[in-house]
Amino acid sequence: MKNLTFACLLAGALIASSACAADAPAMAAPSAGVVTGVILEVKDVDSYTYIRLKTKDGETWAAVSTAPLKVGATVTIGDAMVMKNFESKSLKKTFPSIVFGNLGGANKPASDPHAGAPKAAADTTPISVPKATGANARTVAEVVTKAAELKDKQIRVRGKVVKYSAAIMGKNWIHLRDGTGSAADGTHDVLVTSAAATKVGDVVTITGVVRVNKDFGAGYSYKVLIEDATLQP
Repeated sequence: MKNLTFACLLAGALIASSACAADAPAMAAPSAGVVTGVILEVKDVDSYTYIRLKTKDGETWAAVSTAPLKVGATVTIGDAMVMKNFESKSLKKTFPSIVFGNLGGANKPASDPHAGAPKAAADTTPISVPKATGANARTVAEVVTKAAELKDKQIRVRGKVVKYSAAIMGKNWIHLRDGTGSAADGTHDVLVTSAAATKVGDVVTITGVVRVNKDFGAGYSYKVLIEDATLQP
């Protein structure tokens, strides 16, 4: 499943929460995926840091999750996606072109308290989360494998947040797993969009509507996802 962090990128999510007015233009095609440059200007808003970068291809604006960035630092933005004519209501500014993505790479700014720190080992603990209760309760694997049957129906799923991208295209993007399904065929993970916030590692119960063959443009399409979900611990 492609990463939307980015993406708008996240943002993520992958995009500031004001991104997707009804008349907002479609996303442009993804960039090469990584953008590196020297910071020329920094603007902090709620949940996001906007930076003007000098890259090998010229200047560009970018947005990442809030970070203590300084002018003069060299940064690398991964999972990079470009949006055209993006309006930031927080800044009261429309960007003809802006990159959304995640900070990372060898050139992570020195001001980042985690710069240079060794990476934690990946969490390989098996996930096993009890199924949600109620008539419309489903496991992750059931949502994925029975998507056609569940299309446009409201369901409940309980699972562990394994990936979270905030405020992308006006939504938070959550990947849930509960230990059911198989990584080999992708039935172990389901994408959820929600206005509610969470974080990686949280175990939550979501209630939302199953959608199938959802196309967000720029090649980002999903065979199944759960939209507009509410979250409960």
